[in-house]
Amino acid sequence: MAGTEHVISVEELLSRKVNVSERSRGRGNDADQETQMSSHVEVRVIEKDSPSRQQRLDRLDKAGGGDSGAQNEADQKVAGPKIQKVSFLLRDHKNVAKYFEPRVVSLGPIHHGNPKYQLAEEYKLGLANKFVKESGVTAGRLYAKIEERIGKLREYFDGEVTNKYEDECLAWILFVDGCAVLQFMYYAVQDKFQDVKIKNDLAAFGQQDLFLLENQLPYQLLEDLMELSDNKVILQDSINSFIENHANCKAPKKTSSTEKPAHLLDRLRTRLLSLGDEEKKRNNKSSIENTEGDWQSYRNVQELRAAGIQLKPSKTNSLIDLSFSDQNTFYPGYLHLPQITVDDSTGPMFLNLIAFEGCPDFDNDFGVTSYICFLDTLIDHPGDVKELRNAHILRNLLGSDKEVSQLFNEIATDLVPNPKTYADVKKQIQKCYDSKWKTWIAQAIHDHFSSPWTVVGFLAAFFALALTVLQTWYSVRGSPSDTRDRSPPAPRIPRRY
Repeated sequence: MAGTEHVISVEELLSRKVNVSERSRGRGNDADQETQMSSHVEVRVIEKDSPSRQQRLDRLDKAGGGDSGAQNEADQKVAGPKIQKVSFLLRDHKNVAKYFEPRVVSLGPIHHGNPKYQLAEEYKLGLANKFVKESGVTAGRLYAKIEERIGKLREYFDGEVTNKYEDECLAWILFVDGCAVLQFMYYAVQDKFQDVKIKNDLAAFGQQDLFLLENQLPYQLLEDLMELSDNKVILQDSINSFIENHANCKAPKKTSSTEKPAHLLDRLRTRLLSLGDEEKKRNNKSSIENTEGDWQSYRNVQELRAAGIQLKPSKTNSLIDLSFSDQNTFYPGYLHLPQITVDDSTGPMFLNLIAFEGCPDFDNDFGVTSYICFLDTLIDHPGDVKELRNAHILRNLLGSDKEVSQLFNEIATDLVPNPKTYADVKKQIQKCYDSKWKTWIAQAIHDHFSSPWTVVGFLAAFFALALTVLQTWYSVRGSPSDTRDRSPPAPRIPRRY
């Protein structure tokens, strides 16, 4: 090796650079000569406090998830995804980053202590006080329960968001927030916010904040608090009604799902993607045969309508209750879509559901992400939103149709859906486009009978043409009276005198 090798730390290297630069200002040419001499010296920098060889190997071993017994044991303590921060892949989009931040209240450890949410802390204490008084249990007993289980409850969070909190501090945060959330949902269902002097705007924003990924509380925490309360059944019914109201649909008639949710956002997602057992069997029949997920060139709503494909609401509001039916008539078919209400809460709700599906430790089928991507392909322009409104599929409480189209275009930016989701629907739409004669007939009907005025114009033209044909025919053949007049005259009989 040429020259001399020096092993130094990063701090020492930086200090030497500073000293050299200061000396070089006053030495002129001598500094240049020293620089040339130092070029022959190879410096190897070793990071201070860097992991050892064995630590690096252990980290590699844990990444595989197969041979580290301690790591596997830790992972098995809490099943399902942990409460964590939103991925940078979504936060990097400036237009949607605001939807991941609480509007009025922070829940859990992630945003705790932020001065902008200080006012909400007083409201949370008031709600928690009401919960304790109506539960029939002392605050000390409820808090002791949370303290007892704080080790287990901590495991429901990603370590990054709870490391700075001691057990006692974290237990108090979860105790107050858990009691406040349960009482808040009860007041929302019963419309009793005036009891704690919460105005309508704060109540509306507070409900949005309950479904933010970074504002989630372990569902186990809520169950622990309800278990000790005398109002357990009432509180459980309040949660059910609260979820149904925000899912904008009624519970399915019969479902066999028994999975325990990780938090309220998880439960909302399950409700939005749930189907009754009968509907599930009906949908599975067509989905099993089309699982290869070929690329489809399906169009937006206006082009679908121009090709003759009609829009109809689905029987349920589940996001997976999306189907296509071919009626074997002149029209290519009917696309059935679940009804959806779009308002100020739609953006935050769907984006946080998408962020939840994107969590690295959440194994799922990306049901909400796939639905938003499919809806985005149907909505390109305000005219597409208008068609969905006219078909009673979309209810616009946000503002103009342009705002709705922009909202879904923003939400769907850079999303990757599950290619198998809606594969059967995409294939049937493509099949309709391949059936040219149906498309031509439907196109003609769409162009000439899309409004009452075009129908009136067509009928007027038809009758005018019919009258012209009849007039021409009569002019050539003549009328029946003219035909009788042209018959040869009868022979004349001579008179006899």
